[in-house]
Formats: sequence, structure tokens, C-alpha cells
Amino acid sequence: MSRKGPTLEDVARQAGVSRATVSRVVNGIRNVDPDIQELVRHAIEQTGYRPNRAARSLVTQRTETVALIISGAGDAFASRVFADPFFGRVVSGVVGYLRSHAMHPVLLVAESDAAREQVVDYLSQGTADGALVVSIQAADPLPEMLTAARIPVVLFARPEHPHTVSHVDLSHAEGARLAAEHLLARGCRRIATISAPQSISAARDRLDGFRVALASAGVVDVPVVEGNFTVASGAAAMAELLSDHPDVDGVFAANDLMAQGACQFLRERGKRIPQDVAVIGFDDSSVAVTCRPPLTTVRQPVEKMAGAMARLLSEHIQGMHTEPVSVLFDAELVVRESA
Repeated sequence: MSRKGPTLEDVARQAGVSRATVSRVVNGIRNVDPDIQELVRHAIEQTGYRPNRAARSLVTQRTETVALIISGAGDAFASRVFADPFFGRVVSGVVGYLRSHAMHPVLLVAESDAAREQVVDYLSQGTADGALVVSIQAADPLPEMLTAARIPVVLFARPEHPHTVSHVDLSHAEGARLAAEHLLARGCRRIATISAPQSISAARDRLDGFRVALASAGVVDVPVVEGNFTVASGAAAMAELLSDHPDVDGVFAANDLMAQGACQFLRERGKRIPQDVAVIGFDDSSVAVTCRPPLTTVRQPVEKMAGAMARLLSEHIQGMHTEPVSVLFDAELVVRESA
């Protein structure tokens, strides 16, 4: 006959407190002295007690589950998303935070209006305590749909209406300024950029920040070709830039994948990087290190940002915030061999 596992009474005895105090700590009720909370957590660790999740949910009215929603558009959206290292870094940051707080993610993909309706219906049934939304559309209706359904939500990246939903973002314009100033410091003067789709607010900020920084240095004619975040689009954009502006000597791409594509095309055309054309990317993803040559890039601390997004959602779930909150991270230039 198997031995019954440790109980609340065992934890209470080990900690020297009442069973009710242990129950309040286990169920996340906050009117417990921090020192006593620490004492109880230590006793839980020593006894090996594992809370009954179903019973705990009845008390707290929480599932301890969070929805991580990737929202976009088009039939090929999901395959594009999971091929981009950016989204893997988001998942890593979210899971890292949730795991350390005994919470669990469920991944949902909303690639159409119908899928977004299904997601809202699903979450409205109490299947998760809140939602983390990563969207590639500035005007994505999903965050406000979730808010209207009274589902706590935090968005990765600034929404079109930033005062309506909590979000975590990067100073994209500042990152682009760092890229522009680095190219100028290298002596580049015939500078071009491969932008991301301008329907995305971060892409607009990166392009605007880059142009403003160059204009302040007297460089006002900046050729722009738009890509779509992929290696292939970066190569195609570089081909167009080189065809129309054969004397280009510096390129800023709005993400690392497009910068990698630009480097591939330049090498195929016999251009030396950075001697003939300097290239800077954005994100500091794994691609930046494996690219030939390794990319100089603007670091976006995606894992930390995703962890902050999960923390902010947890605080909303606990009722610590009643109004939308924004968290802004600083960008940093990482210099490698491409520029």
C-alpha cells in the first residue's frame, strides 16, 4: 500500500504555523507576513508537499494557465511564424517566467478573424487566467476583443491605441538611430535601408528613427525597399537596391533575417562586407552569430521583454493594476564583423 503524500498539516507542523496560514500561502492570498510566507515555502520544500491543483483552483478561481496567442493573417502565417527565431525567443522568455511561478502556457494561433473569434470564445469559458498576445498587425483587433470580454491581456509591442491595453515594447527609433550613427562613423555616406512592412508600428518607428538620425547628419536621400522579415525578402531587396543604387556603401535591415539575405546577395555579387558595403541588422537573434560575416545588429532583449510581459499579466490577474501599463526597454548596438 503506497504512503499518502505530505499534507497541509505536515507543512504546518514543519513551519510551526496553523493549517489556515499554510492554505493562505498556497492559494496566493496576500495578507500573510512575507517572513511567514518564506517560512511556509521552505517547509513545503522540505516536506515535498504538492498542492492539489483542482482544489486550489476552486479556492482561487484561477486555472494557473496563461494563453500565449500568436496573431496575424494569411494561410501561410503559422509556418512563417515558427520559422522566425524571434517567436521562439518570445516563447522561451514567457515559459521561463511562468515555470518559476508555477504557471503554465497554452499556445494558440489566430490567423484570421474567425480564428480570433474562436480564441475569445475559448478563453471566455475560463480556460486560462489571461492572455499574452504577440501580433504582427498594428491594427490587430484581438487585444481589444479580449479586453471587451474582461480577459486580462498584455501585448508584445505597442498597440495602435497604446492607452487601451498593457504592453511591453522596445525603443525602436533609438535602436535605428544607433545603427545610423554607426554607419556614419564608419564613413558610409550612400546609405540605404531594407524596411519591414509599414503596417507594423515597430517597423515604422525603425524607419523613422533611421531617417531622422541620417537627416540630422545631412544625409537626406535614403533609398528604402520594403521586405517582409524573411531571408529571401532581404536578398530581393538588396538586389533592387544594388540595381538602382550601385554605389550604396551602407545598409540597415529592419531584422536579422533580412540582413542575412542582404549579405548573401552581396557575397554572390562579389561585394566585400563591410569593406564595400557595411550591413547592420536588428534583433540580435541567433542568425546574427551564424551569418557570414557575423552581423552587427541592434539588440532587442526579447527573452527579457517576454518575461516582463508575463510578469505584467500576472500582476493584472492578481488585481495589482486596474489601468493599462506600458514597459519600455532600451536598445543596444552589438558590433560584430558586418559593420
